[in-house]
Amino acid sequence: MSDWPARLLIREPRSGVDFGLYYDLRWRILREPWTQQRETARDEYEDTACHIMAFCGEQLVGVGRLHFNSADEAQVRYMAVEDGFQGKGVGSNILTELEKRAWERGARRIVLNAREGAVHFYERHGYERTEHASELFGISHWEMEKRPD
Repeated sequence: MSDWPARLLIREPRSGVDFGLYYDLRWRILREPWTQQRETARDEYEDTACHIMAFCGEQLVGVGRLHFNSADEAQVRYMAVEDGFQGKGVGSNILTELEKRAWERGARRIVLNAREGAVHFYERHGYERTEHASELFGISHWEMEKRPD
């Protein structure tokens, strides 16, 4: 991967096939290891959210989603990067694109719930812990937020 991350393509899903791949990766990374059903990887915001996919060549390697809780508060959810591609900038590129869209649409802050293991990733991107969130599937989570510079 000498030209990495130049080979990374970030875009929205364009078809039913894209959404199938998108939801499958999301479920496999975020829910399947905890024996959760596929429908647990979706919620009531799917139809109005901004969905982002990251491809390395033809392979889908990461996904993320943004929705608005109010006119000025956006929320990042369902960030997932394929095993073998973590730590290579995929998540950073997805998060940057989601943030860009949030700020362009008038967000005054972006919130998220980070798994304990992902807190430092988000801190590196300017997020601050606001409070301890409830556990999900036995995994400790932190509520985090970011405001524009």
